[in-house]
Amino acid sequence: MILMREDLNQRIDQLKDDIVKSTQKLIQAKSVEMEAEEGMPFGPGVNEALETALQIAGLLNLKTKNVDGYAAHVEVGEGEELVGVLCHLDVVPEGKNWTYPPYGGEIHDGKIYGRGTIDNKGPAVAALYALKAIQDCGYQPQKRIRLILGTDEESGWQGLEYYFQHEEKPTVAFSPDAEYPVIFAEKGIMIFKLHQEFSPEKSDGIEIKSIKGGNAPNMVPDYCEAVIHSNDPELIKVKLSEFTAETGYQLELLEDGATIKIESHGVSAHGSLPADGKNAISQLMLFLNRLEIKNQPGRLIKFYCDKIGMEYYGESIGCALSDEISGQLIFNVGVIEVDQSKAELLINIRYPVTLDSKEVYQRISQELDQTGIKIEEKEDKKPLYVEKDNPLVTKLMQVYREFTNDQREAIAIGGGTYARVIDKAVAFGPLFPGQPELAHQKDEYIGIDDLILNTKIIANAILELAN
Repeated sequence: MILMREDLNQRIDQLKDDIVKSTQKLIQAKSVEMEAEEGMPFGPGVNEALETALQIAGLLNLKTKNVDGYAAHVEVGEGEELVGVLCHLDVVPEGKNWTYPPYGGEIHDGKIYGRGTIDNKGPAVAALYALKAIQDCGYQPQKRIRLILGTDEESGWQGLEYYFQHEEKPTVAFSPDAEYPVIFAEKGIMIFKLHQEFSPEKSDGIEIKSIKGGNAPNMVPDYCEAVIHSNDPELIKVKLSEFTAETGYQLELLEDGATIKIESHGVSAHGSLPADGKNAISQLMLFLNRLEIKNQPGRLIKFYCDKIGMEYYGESIGCALSDEISGQLIFNVGVIEVDQSKAELLINIRYPVTLDSKEVYQRISQELDQTGIKIEEKEDKKPLYVEKDNPLVTKLMQVYREFTNDQREAIAIGGGTYARVIDKAVAFGPLFPGQPELAHQKDEYIGIDDLILNTKIIANAILELAN
């Protein structure tokens, strides 16, 4: 067994208050990607988070480097080889209906609340203080240790791509951006657009003015709205009442003469775990389909309900794919925008590690035949797969088991982390088994005790990989 380093763990306990305060400070930077500005390739909010993290590292007497605002690193140790810890400081939009301010970093019942607490600012602070504790305790690992801080993990990964065009890649690494124990396989991640142009048509009495909902393709949307025109608003009210009574979905109707707005309220979740949420777009489309609209938007709505509906695994659109290593393909509609001239859907798929995106696109394209709906490829992040008996996996599993006494095996997930950009890397933490997955959801938090335990696990894991 690996011997836990008691002096290292005690030092982390002594740093507890600083770890908490630094996490709160980092949460207060609203690091949602915005329009680029000079020296800020992902906007001022992301840049603020990056600068804040580097300021904290500087106060801890750690060596830092900002790579043109695209990413940064914090480094300790000497040696030819490089061990990496990969985190990100950007966050998805906050969504609605938080109990506590999403960028307040408030503490309630032993938990720090805010967007990014678990995904991924809390773990980034844990990794930062793991380096601080290693340095304070006088350890001299045989390899350099580098915490790499990315800036657009939630949107495109251009920041890390730029970083590695200018900096070396670690020979081995892990990313505390998922869950425990070790993640030995991550499904491939596709983001693509379904779009259709509409030609002018006469209305049959119900006309779609607009449909809009969702914040990002990798989020289950918690809100969607449609504006429609009807010559018989009372009929819409009756159908909506019947629909909500039958389904239990939360839809509301706002009336202004013949113009009606219908609001659909769902539950946000990570795009890799759509069953944990309620898709507000799909709920609304199912209702609109009940109106039997005959024009092009109506036919698009029918296609959506026939081929997507409330399914999580893309069965009806030809995507019922799986493998023994990583399980089923996962399908999430994250964003919709429809007006009277066009429709666009942004979709996020997590496909099994033994497959590739070409097969998925071919299957979907077959279902689109003769519909007028086109597909536009946006992103494709290839799967990650490291054998369970690889020393990287076994060492991290030993550290995890010593701290938790949990003997479960390494796992595969649908989520995607920075680990997949390194030849030999895996995801490792920060969520412990049985804890709720709050990434991309309202009221995201990290428990303070879990934050400190993560710091200890990360510190010990780093030393195992660096010796």
